[in-house]
Amino acid sequence: MDNQFVLSMLALAPILVAGILLAGFRWPAKYAMPLSYLTAIIIAWATWQMQPVALAAASLEGLIVAGTLLYIVFGALLLLSTVTVSGAMERIQAGFNYISPDRRIQAIIIGWLFGSFIEGASGFGTPAAVVAPLLLAMGFPAMAAVVVGLIIQSSPVSYGAVGTPILVGVGDGLNQNSPAMQDRLSELGMTYSEYIANIGLQTALFHLAVGILIPLLLACFLTGFFGQKRNFALGLKVWPFAIYAALSMTVPSVLVAWLLGPEFPSLIGGLVGLTLVMFTSSKGFLMPKETFDFGPRAAWEQRWMGRIAPGEPRDPNEPHKITLVRAWTPYVIMAALLVLTRVWEGLNEFLTTPGLTQVQISDILGVEGISTSIDVFFSPGFILILTSAMGYLIYRMSAKQMAQTWKIAGRQIFGTAVALLFAVPMVRVLIQSGINESGMESMPVLLAQAASSVAGETWPFFAPFVGALGAFIAGSNTVSNLTFSQFQWSTANTIGVSPETVTAAQAAGGAGGNTITIHNIVAASATVGLLNREGDIIRKTVWVALYYCIAAGSVAFLAINGFGLNFGTATLLILLIGLAAAGYLAVRRGDSKAVKVPDTE
Repeated sequence: MDNQFVLSMLALAPILVAGILLAGFRWPAKYAMPLSYLTAIIIAWATWQMQPVALAAASLEGLIVAGTLLYIVFGALLLLSTVTVSGAMERIQAGFNYISPDRRIQAIIIGWLFGSFIEGASGFGTPAAVVAPLLLAMGFPAMAAVVVGLIIQSSPVSYGAVGTPILVGVGDGLNQNSPAMQDRLSELGMTYSEYIANIGLQTALFHLAVGILIPLLLACFLTGFFGQKRNFALGLKVWPFAIYAALSMTVPSVLVAWLLGPEFPSLIGGLVGLTLVMFTSSKGFLMPKETFDFGPRAAWEQRWMGRIAPGEPRDPNEPHKITLVRAWTPYVIMAALLVLTRVWEGLNEFLTTPGLTQVQISDILGVEGISTSIDVFFSPGFILILTSAMGYLIYRMSAKQMAQTWKIAGRQIFGTAVALLFAVPMVRVLIQSGINESGMESMPVLLAQAASSVAGETWPFFAPFVGALGAFIAGSNTVSNLTFSQFQWSTANTIGVSPETVTAAQAAGGAGGNTITIHNIVAASATVGLLNREGDIIRKTVWVALYYCIAAGSVAFLAINGFGLNFGTATLLILLIGLAAAGYLAVRRGDSKAVKVPDTE
């Protein structure tokens, strides 16, 4: 079978099955993902001619990776239960209420800024696992907390885990020693490390242009999907603060990418933004005059709720047994440990030593090329568990309370296992389908090749969509970049445009695609006890991923071809007109409702 269209449709089939069942029919992931996995197995065996042993090896690799994800999720759940059972969460909530009781402001500060810092330190889905339960404990509906945690996993993701998506994803994804690459390096007068840093800087500029609206979209989603009036216009009312918060993170990120390289843009950008916005917010700068909340809890939709009850609002002036500094100390320790283990080279090397602190599993079932590793102590899961243990001492918890935290976390982790144990093996089968008897490329690569053959010279616009597709399939911007960077570079070189800009567009799109990755959704949902609602979440976050790809694609096309009567200008204008029209309709709808419904928020 050599029909590219038919092969592309077959390669897309497992993803379509998952998407249709999750978003279309709202099936729980625990039912949708086994069918998607079965579809991937049948197509890989029948069409790609993967041998049964290769299919089994890829599936086993997926189970191991799923186990490492469950390790992280359990650590996040244990930390949440530690902070909650001790009573520290009530103090944290009161501290944020002191700055602003407005849920839009809280989501932007905790999700966008604190989440960006955590992403820069750790990456790999950790921000959603930390942010979502924190927001839940502060009184957010479980689904709203997950949506916030996923939406913010966009702009900062390219520099997650101290720059891994750029340094490893792009750096190892490109063929450094190819004649074409050597010619390009000679032409630009750069070393390879300088070249990768240049791609990292261009990626930061993409995020500066596109990420400026992410906090505003976050506020609109909260008010439109979870507000008492379902009014998106209420989110628009905080646009000055949202834009300010966006620039507080992205501008320092660009400066850091320019001056220091791709390791620290999100880490330092998030920290600078969090410090600046927390300080100015405490002084009332750009704070909204009207406070938004979710309305009476009795009026919340049942689909928003998980198995873990949201925290109850507290009076910020009410006395607490735990000081604010002490309440936040475990999170400070967690962030410090994440940074220390990623930045301190000696400690990093020790914690990732094969055979000592890292379990390497090479050539699973004897299949060459299918390998993985388990980081026992380097994993964010271990750091989260260690932080929880320190929390026992910091909060002076009793043995009964300690046991209660493990019981709660253990009960909560069970529900997410089924979905992850099928979702991740499905992903690995797709990625490893290049190990076959047919001689065909893997399914993701074949899909990208088919798209580029159709797009031609307009390819720079579509490059971010491939990055998002890779992130959706693999659940990782790093893996997406590893899979597609060389393809993107070669395609750009063939059509005679800047390969650096197209590769940067790939990285930016891969970051935007993290908002819809299935196992990230499942893992984040597990931290708040929200099960079987994955389809509802994708229906919301897919709009952010779509915005990110269209905006990044337009910017990439314009960066290469300039403004004028061209495809990039047209798509950017259509996007801006669409966003303006959506905002206008939201305001009109809000005004019409305001006549009929008294403002109780």
